Amino acid sequence: MKRRRRTEILIQDDTTLAKQLAESLLQNYTYREIVAPHYGLTMVKMRESAKNSLFYIGEVLVTEAKVEINQHVGIGVVQGMEDELALQLAIIDAAYNANLPQTKEWHDLLLQAETEITMKKAKKQAELFETKVNFETMDN
Repeated sequence: MKRRRRTEILIQDDTTLAKQLAESLLQNYTYREIVAPHYGLTMVKMRESAKNSLFYIGEVLVTEAKVEINQHVGIGVVQGMEDELALQLAIIDAAYNANLPQTKEWHDLLLQAETEITMKKAKKQAELFETKVNFETMDN
């Protein structure tokens, strides 16, 4: 599973999975904090549809952290002021970069969480469609 997909799952989940994975890893390994969780701003890119060109729409506040496990660096970046989650994401990323055995066990957990997230989104979308108004049926 690619880093982007894995990170999206861990962020969109209610963050209990990220905490669970990081804590299970720390039972057997120690990490060295390279950069403690800190806040920063990053530019947000958007694609303009008419010319299909990229532009920056503005800045967003992020929390960043960087750790090392077994001489492999992991980075965690999350939107908002989320110190704990950024650190957990960095630990999980370092574990994947170090190719630790626990990461193979996490694949099914991540897929299950992704399925649950998709189902929640579909349910919410269905609830929104129930409130949709069809103006085409109105008489002139």
